[in-house]
Amino acid sequence: MTLVPLVPIGSPLSPAAEDHRPALATLEDRLRARRGEVEAGWGPKYVERVHAKGKLTARERVARLIDAGTAPREVGTFVNYGEVFPGDQRSPGAGVVTALGVVAGRWCMIIANDNTVASGAWWPRTPEKIQRAQQIALKLRLPTIYLVDCSGLFLPEQSKSFPGATGAGHIFKMNSLLSASGVPQLAGVFGDCIAGGGYMPIISDRVYMTEQAYMVIAGAALIKGAKSQKITSLDIGGPEVHVHQSGCADVRVPDDETLLACLRREVTRLPSSGADYYRAGLGAMAPQHKADELGALLPVDHREVYDAHQVIARLVDQSLFWEILPDVGTEMICGVGRIGGLYAGLVINRSGLVEDPDRPGHQRPAGILYKAGIAKISAFSRACNDDGIPLIWLHDISGFDIGREAEAQGLLAYGSNLIYTNSTNQVPMFSVLLRKASGAGYYAMAGMPYDPVVQLSTCLSRLSVMEGRTLAIATYNTKLDDDFQIAVSDPAERAKIEAGMKEVEARIEADMDPFVAARQMDTDEIVEVAALRGWLADLVEMSYQAIGYRRVKNPRIWSMHDIAELTRGARR
Repeated sequence: MTLVPLVPIGSPLSPAAEDHRPALATLEDRLRARRGEVEAGWGPKYVERVHAKGKLTARERVARLIDAGTAPREVGTFVNYGEVFPGDQRSPGAGVVTALGVVAGRWCMIIANDNTVASGAWWPRTPEKIQRAQQIALKLRLPTIYLVDCSGLFLPEQSKSFPGATGAGHIFKMNSLLSASGVPQLAGVFGDCIAGGGYMPIISDRVYMTEQAYMVIAGAALIKGAKSQKITSLDIGGPEVHVHQSGCADVRVPDDETLLACLRREVTRLPSSGADYYRAGLGAMAPQHKADELGALLPVDHREVYDAHQVIARLVDQSLFWEILPDVGTEMICGVGRIGGLYAGLVINRSGLVEDPDRPGHQRPAGILYKAGIAKISAFSRACNDDGIPLIWLHDISGFDIGREAEAQGLLAYGSNLIYTNSTNQVPMFSVLLRKASGAGYYAMAGMPYDPVVQLSTCLSRLSVMEGRTLAIATYNTKLDDDFQIAVSDPAERAKIEAGMKEVEARIEADMDPFVAARQMDTDEIVEVAALRGWLADLVEMSYQAIGYRRVKNPRIWSMHDIAELTRGARR
């Protein structure tokens, strides 16, 4: 029972698999180009304006804050991507950088107003993006660092960011919840800090201000209009006021570089990461089958199939994996492996065909949830939660089985069981949309509505209720015959229906673009396929960093062993 029976999986790819790379490379070139657009903010002219004031840009601050030789894991890069606001204005990244980064050896959540985009103003979805970053920090108990340089709401669009359950004010509730949960919060104020921007740092445990910084409920211009007083914002709420009089800030420093050094020093005073403790002396080891081969393994055409075991083999250390219940619900694969030296649970659905247990000698499509597969991953999800093992869901799912037999088998109840399990789990869960994420299958596999800590998409991701053609048929069902052909004889009406079906199909296909999901915050980040292992290794490490806020059982007492033994006995 003490042994976690990890065994080798996977095999070398055939040379023909390389044929998949060019199509994926084209999509990922577009991803990198668009990422570059966002990182440029409003362009060189605005970067020069920031530098002329003796300040750093938001991304320069993040780069200096994190440890040398490391790179930030940015989330929400493409929020608002492609949206145009009044005055033909755009808000790259919603005007805020939210990134996971290693500071003094500890993973932290960093939230930095982009001072090259409307002086760090809050646009529509900026508050939601900040809150999403705070939620990630709360779930993983990551120290949270605010790099504040915010001119307040982008007023022409204030109705879309001020009111509502996730309006700007909810940021301050998240500040409070982080504080109540004992999550360290540090704030550096570098410049403008007006209205909501003024409130954001205050609940932090330590607040630093540069000599150029000020925090005010209302800026000088508003006070001049309301009270006819001529006074500068620095006079109203600069470091002289808030460090030495109000006590709203703790320390004043001369410049950006000094402030960032002070924040790093504060992080060194926090407990170090528990990840090495949970590695138990084992370091990270690369997969036997290289992670960058995922780019050749996954076909761009979602109708083409691949071996799901080969995906796992390129994610887990040394390509070693313990599959749980391999002979039950074979459309689903679940089990445990090490990623970056730390245990994680993985769930993935097969593609292609699998044996139909109800009809010996027959096959049925994988990529669909059937009764036994649902029961299997429900039990596995509960076991991971009980054992404290972070859980990764790898989607390429078409949905649930449908039809009379499926209803008679009670798939609604089995699905509800899985949804209940994933809704109440306390263990960190991460969702990865490899390719398709369709219908209730997306929900059942802990998609975004079920609060995964982070959801990643690839350039191949297609997120929707159903495929465009299927949805067009459903929309025009009353006009079609049993073979889904248009059952109308009038040529004009027939042409109208054909055009309508094509329009619906094209619109749905466009909506499935991962950039649409990222723009709307329906996914957290789009990443290159070859980068998936690196992302997952970092996310799993974050799951083990904080000690004492959740149960993490040692492998000798995993309930996973009981499941494996009981089913092994049943097969004897």
